[in-house]
Parts: sequence; structure tokens; C-alpha cells
Amino acid sequence: MPSAVATVPPRPARVEPVRVDVLAGHIGAQVFRSPGQGEATPVTGATLRAQHVRPGDLFAALPGTRFHGADFASEAIAAGAVAVLTDQAGVERTKLTEHPAVRSGKVSLLLHPDPRGVLGAASALVYGNPSQRLNVLGVTGTSGKTTTTYLLESALRAAGFTTGLVGTVETRIAGERLDSAFTTPEAPDLQALLAVMVENGVTYVPMEVSSHALALHRVAGTQFAVGAFTNLSQDHLDFHRDMEDYFQAKAMLFDGRSKREVVCVDTEWGARLAGPSTVTVATSTDAAWTVSDVQALPTGEQTFTAHGPDGAKLDVRLRLPGPFNVANALVAIGVLHSAGVPAWAIERGLAEVDVPGRMERVAMGQDFTAVVDYSHKPGAVAAVLDAARAQVDGRVIVVLGCGGDRDVAKRPLMGEAAARRSELLIVTDDNPRSEDPAKIRAAMLAGAQAVPEEERGEIIEIGDRRAAIAEAVRQARAGDIVVVAGKGHETGQEVAGVVHPFSDREELAAALRERFGDPQENDVRRGQGDEEAR
Repeated sequence: MPSAVATVPPRPARVEPVRVDVLAGHIGAQVFRSPGQGEATPVTGATLRAQHVRPGDLFAALPGTRFHGADFASEAIAAGAVAVLTDQAGVERTKLTEHPAVRSGKVSLLLHPDPRGVLGAASALVYGNPSQRLNVLGVTGTSGKTTTTYLLESALRAAGFTTGLVGTVETRIAGERLDSAFTTPEAPDLQALLAVMVENGVTYVPMEVSSHALALHRVAGTQFAVGAFTNLSQDHLDFHRDMEDYFQAKAMLFDGRSKREVVCVDTEWGARLAGPSTVTVATSTDAAWTVSDVQALPTGEQTFTAHGPDGAKLDVRLRLPGPFNVANALVAIGVLHSAGVPAWAIERGLAEVDVPGRMERVAMGQDFTAVVDYSHKPGAVAAVLDAARAQVDGRVIVVLGCGGDRDVAKRPLMGEAAARRSELLIVTDDNPRSEDPAKIRAAMLAGAQAVPEEERGEIIEIGDRRAAIAEAVRQARAGDIVVVAGKGHETGQEVAGVVHPFSDREELAAALRERFGDPQENDVRRGQGDEEAR
């Protein structure tokens, strides 16, 4: 098994070597060979990072925005790569055909006009096509991917299956945790990861599938038992040309690579995806799966009844608040039912789920609610604050920032969404990255202050995120809810290219301890007082 924290992507213990000519034929690549060379060394691994090369690897030298992977081919060959996959530009840029290891035949050169596009299929072949031996459940959408995959995994475990999990917060292999670098790993890392799961007896793998992963072919070569769609709202327009381009990237999960499809049709985007054989789910319109009797409980939990095909009926209890989580749960139910998971396991599994950084409560004995959430796009901010409003009778206080080097158009929209739904909005820094934090905050403030005064609450600006969280806690009163939004499970804050340790959850807990004291110490003091009273 891989270690609990993996700085290098895990790989299977055993790989059947793949001949270079077979690999080239599989992806339609041309093999460069000098006359008189002997048989090429077979491939036993794949990577696109020269620093991760192992002896026997295929090194994928891909074109990039600033560099070309071929620039690192010599480093990869020195580390033991036996084959290099690249394009003509990479060959010409670095004169790879003249490299001594290529000329001698020790290293094979595979040429393809779109090496990124075929890397997934190549990696899958190298690692034995692991997704064909697993039930991979892919979930795409703007919001809800993480929550839905957690719901899926919990129900599958309740049914007795050995599971994997691939997502934003973490990757898990048969219950063992690895940190996640990306929502969806690069193609070679993903195929190696799936092969490790096969080795460890995993049978079901809920997986978040981002639009980047689809557009950049990270999941190419992966066969999905079920593909699912949650929703679509504005995000990632720094990467996609517009919303239609964003949608078309998501739609790639439903281009035939998923054996079965489950789509939430509450919005027009989902309705566009639904085909004749699609299992539809909806909270607000007709669909194969619908809900009734939704009840929000004072604890933040909620209950509802799910109605499905052939009279199927499930009584669901969720620890997660908000209408959007009813929709997420319904998507999970549709996927699980399509995969043959029994109703009792679905009900039990869904009732046991807490998701790190998703409306995650931080309780230190205070008389108001405090939560951390990952919402970092306009639609998600609106949905989370609407859910927060439904939980309490008091005020909604929100701490919110926007990330740098990302979609700039969403910043005023996030400010507006938060201002309309709170009595106090504290605009702060998120991950400024290489941008001026003050300019990011200014864009948010412009959107927030454009809301008429009678339609919004107080707005203040505190750039330091720690101080902003502390101020929110200081101002909170009994019955209020404090929502620290944007970073969720993250444990770092990137400023000017440097990642500093920072956890919203820990900072919120620290602010609560500062104001109310440590609840454990208070319990001890109360216990001592009780003893003295006796």
C-alpha cells in the first residue's frame, strides 16, 4: 500500500511490460528507429514529469504554455526512461533524434501530432487497462462533485464494497488516505493509481472529473461504469472561452465513455445533456428520481423522501444542510441505484457523511453556529448562504475572498451574491497568488456595494484573513451563523508565489477559543466546581 501522504504518485507493484511497437500501434504513433537497431526495450511505466521517471518508463514530453516537455527529455533519459512520446515540435526544439540514447536504440522515440490527446490511452495500456477491472463512478459539474463522491463512497462502504476515492480533498485506496494535488490527476498518474486500487482489491471508485481533466484528456483511457452531472454555473472562465465552452468540456463525460449516465436536470444545462437512456434526477421538475417532504432540522441536518423508477422509495437523512445537498444526494442515489447498490445501504451510507470543508461546523461551545465552506464561485456562494439563512433565526455573517490568477469576472458577482444574503460581509484575501490582493478585494467590493443599501447588510474590508475571521467571531451574537467561505479544506494560503500554512477551520477554532475559552478546559472547571458543591 502507498504511504498515508504521497509526494510521488503511487504505482502498482507489478506491471506487465508492453512492447514499444504495440504501444505505438495502439495510439497511432510513429516510431523513430535508426537502421540496424535491435529490439526496443519494453515499457513498464509512464509519467509526464522527468523528476518522477523510473527505469523502464515512457516519458511523455508534452507541449506547454511556457515550456515544452522535450526540454526535460535528457533528464528523463538519464533517470531510466526507455521511450519518449512527443510531437514534431519537441523533436525539432531539442534535436531528440540526435540524442545518443535514441541513436543507439536504447531509447525509443514515439512521434504523434497530439501526444497529450493519446497519453491517456497509452498510460492505460501500460498499466493494464485498470478501469476495465473497476467500477469507476465519474462525477462532473461546477459544484457538488466532492460531496457527491463522498456520499457515493459512504453508501458503497455500507454495502460492504472495498472502495477507492479520487477528488479535490483527498485520494483514498481501500480506506487509506493520500493528499490530492489536483481534482483529477494527470493521465499517467491516474492510470497508475487505478492499477494500485486493483492490486488492493478495490471494486468501486467514485471520482471527481473536472472540466480541466476532460479538456486536457486526463481521463482519456478511463472507462466509466457511470457518469454523473450535478450542475453548471460560472467558474473557470480563465481557462474556458465562455460558458458554452465550459459546458462542452463537461459534456465530454457523456460522449460514450460512460456506460450509464445520471444527470440532474434542475437546470437547462442538465436538460441539454439528458438522452433517451439517461437516468434523470431533479428537485424542482419531473425526472426519474424526485424528492418530497424535505425538512430542514435545527441541527443543520435534513430529511427527505426520494422517489425513483418502479416505485423505489428511500427515506434519507443527511448531516449536510441546504437544498443543493438534497440535489447532490439525489444524484448519488441515481448513481448508486444504477450500480445495483441496495436501498438500505444507500440510506445508511448517506446518513453518515460529513465532508471536510463543505458546510463543516466548528463548535467550541459558542452560542452561535460557525461553519467553513469551500464555495468559491457566485452560484455556490449564493446557495451556501441561502442554506445558512435557513438554519438560524439570527444574522448571517460571511467572510469571503477571491483567488488571484483565476476568473476575474466572477469577483464582483461573488461580492454581490454575498452582500445580498448577509447582514455582515467581511471582504478579505483568499489565495492572491501573483496578483495585488487589494485589487482583488476592490473588484469584490464593487459588486457588493452595487447592491442597493436596503437590499444588503454591512460591508467591511479586512485584508488579513486571520483578522477577518477573528472580527466575524467577535461580532457574532447568539443565534447568528458565521460562514467562512472560499477555502474550505485547504491548509495553505498562496501569496506572491509562496504558500503559507493557513487553515480556515483552525483559524476559526482559534478565534472561538480566544473569545470563549477552550471548551475542554471549561468542562474541567465546571467539573471541579460540581465536586466542590458536593
